[in-house]
Amino acid sequence: MMDLALNLFCPSAEARFRARSRFCPEAPLIRFALLHLLPDPSHVQPPLLSHYMKLDDQIVRFILAQPGTDPRLSVCCRLADCASSSDAAAVNRETVTALGRLAAWVWETRQPLRLYFQGSDCAAKRQAAELTSRRLGARLLIADLAAALDAGRDFRQMLKLIFREAWLQGAVLYLDGVDALRREGYLTAFHTFLEVLEEDAGITILSGVPPWIPVQRGVRGVLTVRFDVLEREQAREHWRRELEGAGVTPAAEMLDLLADRFRLNSEQIADAAAGAVSRGRWRAAAHAGAGEDENLQLTLDDLCASARSETGHGLSGLARKIQPRHTWTDIVLPPDQIEQLREVCDKAKHWTTVFDVWGFGRKLSLGKGLNVLFSGPPGTGKTMAAEVIASELRLDLYKIDLSRVVSKYIGDTERNLDRIFTAAENSNAILFFDEADALFGKRSEVKDSHDRYANIEIGYLLQKRERNEAIAILATNVKHHMDEAFVRRMQAIVEFPFPEEAERRRVWQVAFPREAPLDADVDFNALAQAVRLAGGNIKNIARCAAFYAAADGGTIRLPHLIKASRREYQKLGRTWDEAQACTPGQSAAERH
Repeated sequence: MMDLALNLFCPSAEARFRARSRFCPEAPLIRFALLHLLPDPSHVQPPLLSHYMKLDDQIVRFILAQPGTDPRLSVCCRLADCASSSDAAAVNRETVTALGRLAAWVWETRQPLRLYFQGSDCAAKRQAAELTSRRLGARLLIADLAAALDAGRDFRQMLKLIFREAWLQGAVLYLDGVDALRREGYLTAFHTFLEVLEEDAGITILSGVPPWIPVQRGVRGVLTVRFDVLEREQAREHWRRELEGAGVTPAAEMLDLLADRFRLNSEQIADAAAGAVSRGRWRAAAHAGAGEDENLQLTLDDLCASARSETGHGLSGLARKIQPRHTWTDIVLPPDQIEQLREVCDKAKHWTTVFDVWGFGRKLSLGKGLNVLFSGPPGTGKTMAAEVIASELRLDLYKIDLSRVVSKYIGDTERNLDRIFTAAENSNAILFFDEADALFGKRSEVKDSHDRYANIEIGYLLQKRERNEAIAILATNVKHHMDEAFVRRMQAIVEFPFPEEAERRRVWQVAFPREAPLDADVDFNALAQAVRLAGGNIKNIARCAAFYAAADGGTIRLPHLIKASRREYQKLGRTWDEAQACTPGQSAAERH
């Protein structure tokens, strides 16, 4: 009891009176919870002198030099073994070196240091914190604030235990899950956290994804250190180390492509490499009856497919993912348009080299994205060309669904587009805006509030598109309907002309799969002359004729194609001239 303690340690009544102040709420012993006063349960309103005194368990563990952390913190804290942390950090070496120097100076001068590690690469942030602690010869105490918040105990007391544990352990404190305190409804908890943080005089590392917003009072001087996706050489080295660790020796060209094409953090690369190994084993088991590591051969398709699976999830609810089915052999365009499409692919392949390695990115603050405009009549191959580019680049293709984007309510369209562009920033995907003039149309003269709002919406789109660094393909049937500001910012504009007879003949040739039972008398030259429609319509005719043939003998013959052509003309509201129809073996002169 307190009365017994005062009698034992205080020689006089005056000393006892002075010693009572050591147990008031603001006294260090009580304020910092080093000592707990427990009321005597036998008294209804026990006086102060009858309270029992209990030394905090955390202090007892420290005095007895017991290993580990306070059991009350087991739900949210652990001590990291920094001695085993690899020197090959995923974060930039210059950043690690600077952190070590700054922390060493602060550590020696006993000044507080608050760092905010911003970014989605949790592994890199954790590793940088471990290397910084190892540079100091200190331990790293890792605390999960979200778990502490959900532990069901007084949050302020949990925070004080965490900070004191770091001080008693002589450790650097790493607080993960700061974002959890920023959620709606947790403002009080966030303010409590800031108050406790302000009292701490050690080295504290905060970890979160969004930028740190300086507070108006309390904590000052929080230094932000960014941990975004890996730079090219870091990513390349990470891919190499992960694959070699799995027993795969990747070719240099394969590593270059993966580092250039996919923007991933260290955790995503590790997961993608493991996923690619699983794909390789599955293929080996399916074809060879076994999936032993010594027979494991990873293809570029395995690696790219696994890398794509790491990102793009944020787009799934906003756009429709298109599985590219077409390649260069399927698309029919004049030579100059084909060359333009290949140039677009070359720009995407060497984007990292030009902007990052060669330094052109430092010359631009905006407009680093690859924007391409496809213009031409319906059915001329714009969507197919987007698929060909996605297939060539081994990237996902997402078609923006205008029905999910455009809203009649003011502000909804902008919010939807903001979600799309935000999700696309690190999605490693191509955005395909079909019927783009519906979104990126010309600004008009302001006659009423609707015109003013429409112009604001277009201006907003222009700004978002200029800031975004993703690959975007815009398709329109009429280019002059597009706003000039969007057209001017395009890196490439590809015109898709209505196909001439030679192009129509090639479309007929590629419209039928190899398995299709096509009659030998079908004359593609005659069909190209008789059917003057775009490629999309010709492919509709080929499919329709196949259904007619399936119900009539199983062989696709000319009568089926003529009937299907007539139906396609009827759909378009055009008259089909039976004189245009051609018969097997009939020459052009005989047809006319």
